[in-house]
Amino acid sequence: MRNTSKMTTLENKFPLLAVEHGCIISKDADITVAFEVELPELYTVTGAEYEAIHGCWCKAIKVLPDFCVVHKQDWFIKERYKPELQKDDMSFLSRSFERHFNERPYLKHSCYLYLTKTTKERNRMQSNFSTLCRGHIIPKELDRETAGKFMEAAEQFERIMNDSGFVRLRRLSTDEIVGTEKSAGLIERYFSLMPEGDTTLQDIDLSAREMRIGDNRLCLHTLSDTEDLPGKVATDIRYEKLSTDRSDCRLSFASPVGLLLSCNHIYNQYVIIDNSEENLQKFEKSARNMQSLSRYSRSNSINREWIDQYLNEAHSYGLTSVRAHFNVMAWSDDAEELKHIKNDVGSQLASMECVPRHNTIDCPTLYWAAMPGNAADFPAEESFHTFIEQAVCLFTEETNYRNSLSPFGIKMVDRLTGKPLHLDISDLPMKRGITTNRNKFVLGPSGSGKSFFMNHLVRQYYEQGTHVVLVDTGNSYQGLCEMIRRKTNGADGVYFTCAPVKAI
Repeated sequence: MRNTSKMTTLENKFPLLAVEHGCIISKDADITVAFEVELPELYTVTGAEYEAIHGCWCKAIKVLPDFCVVHKQDWFIKERYKPELQKDDMSFLSRSFERHFNERPYLKHSCYLYLTKTTKERNRMQSNFSTLCRGHIIPKELDRETAGKFMEAAEQFERIMNDSGFVRLRRLSTDEIVGTEKSAGLIERYFSLMPEGDTTLQDIDLSAREMRIGDNRLCLHTLSDTEDLPGKVATDIRYEKLSTDRSDCRLSFASPVGLLLSCNHIYNQYVIIDNSEENLQKFEKSARNMQSLSRYSRSNSINREWIDQYLNEAHSYGLTSVRAHFNVMAWSDDAEELKHIKNDVGSQLASMECVPRHNTIDCPTLYWAAMPGNAADFPAEESFHTFIEQAVCLFTEETNYRNSLSPFGIKMVDRLTGKPLHLDISDLPMKRGITTNRNKFVLGPSGSGKSFFMNHLVRQYYEQGTHVVLVDTGNSYQGLCEMIRRKTNGADGVYFTCAPVKAI
C-alpha cells in the first residue's frame, strides 16, 4: 500500500550534512561558520559608541564575498534565578539575600552569528524550493577553493569585530554546535526551544494555521517588505524612561524587540549579499520599463521615482545593494498568554514605527531557514532590497548585565529584571581604565537609601576580609556594628559613641 501519511522523521528532512572543524556543512554544499557574540551591557552605551559599533558591522560585512548570508540570531529565554545556598561560609544576611531572590524570573539573552557561503542559484530560491518541501536531498560536493576564500573572509570579519572593543566574537566548537552526551548543542536547543540544560526533542507540527513545537505554539511577526518599514532608521534611539532634560539614555534602534520584550522569543536578522552590480543593473532596467509605462499609470511613475532615488543613493555614496529580512519568533504553551504576546510584539514593532505583520503561512519555512547553518534555505520572496548601512540599524546591540569575573565585589540587582549580580566596583574599574582610584561618593536626596546601600556595601566588604573604619554621625551603622560584635564575641564590630553634650 502507498503511504499517504503526512508525518515524517526529522532525519528525512534534515538539511545539514555534517559539522567538521567547527563548520556546518549542508547537503546543498553550503558552508557556515558559527560565532557566539558578546554585546555591550544594557544602558551603558552612548550614541557615539552605537555609531562606532554600527560602522564596525558595516566594515565587516563588506569583506564577505558575493552570495553570502549574514544571519544574526538573538535568543531571549525566560529563566528563574537559582540562589547560591551551598556555600558553608555564608552569613545570615547573605543567605537571606539569596533566598529573597529565589525563583526570580528574568530574560536570559544569548546572541549567535552565522556566516553562510552559498551559490547564486540557492541565494535566489523561493519558499517552494525549500528543503522542507523536497522529498529527497542528494548531498553535493563542496568547492574547496571557494570554501578556502570564504574562510579567510570569515576570519577577517571576526578580526574587524573583535578590534572594535565593543563587540566580541568567539568561534563555536563542534561540540557546542552538535552537543555531547552530557549537554545539548545549539541545533538541538533550537528544535526544542527550551532553556539551556532542559532540552528534550519535541514533535514539530507544521501547518498554515498554527505551528507547534511540543506544547509550544509559535507566532511570527515579519519585516519583509519596504512598506512595513519606518520612514527613517538610526543607529540608536532615546529611551525616555531613564532620560532626563539634562541626560540621555540611549538604546539601539531595535531594542524594543530585544530585552525590552519580556517573553520567550528569537529575533532573527538577515543580510543577504548578492552581486551588487547585477542588482543595480536590474533596477536600471526596471526604471526604464517604468518610464515607458508611466503614461498609463501613476503608480508606475511613482515607482520609477523610488527606483531612481535608490540608484542615486547607491551611485552617489558608493553603497552596496543587499537584501534584508527581520522576524520575531515568539512562543508559549498557553493559548491565552500567546494572545498577549502577539499584542506585545505588535506594539513593540509599532513603537519602532514599523507595521506589525503577523505571518502564519510562512512560519514553517522561516522557522526552518532560521535553523543554525541553514540560512541559505531562506526564501527570497521574504526579503527586501536595501543597503548595508540601513539593514544593520535593525540589529540589536545590547545584552543583559554580566557578573564581574573578579572574586571581590558586592551583590547588586539587574535594573531591568531584579536578578542578583556580582559586581566589582573597586578593582575592575581601575583595570579597565574607567577610574584611577577606589574612592566612592554616594549622592541622593533624603530617604533615597544612601545609608541602606552603604550598610549593604560595608557588610559585604567586611565579610570578604576588608578592614573597615567608619565615622558615623547619625548612628546609621550602629546596628551593623552590634551584629558583628555579637557574632565575633566582642572581637570586632567595636562602636565608639558619645553623648550630644559631651563630645569625644
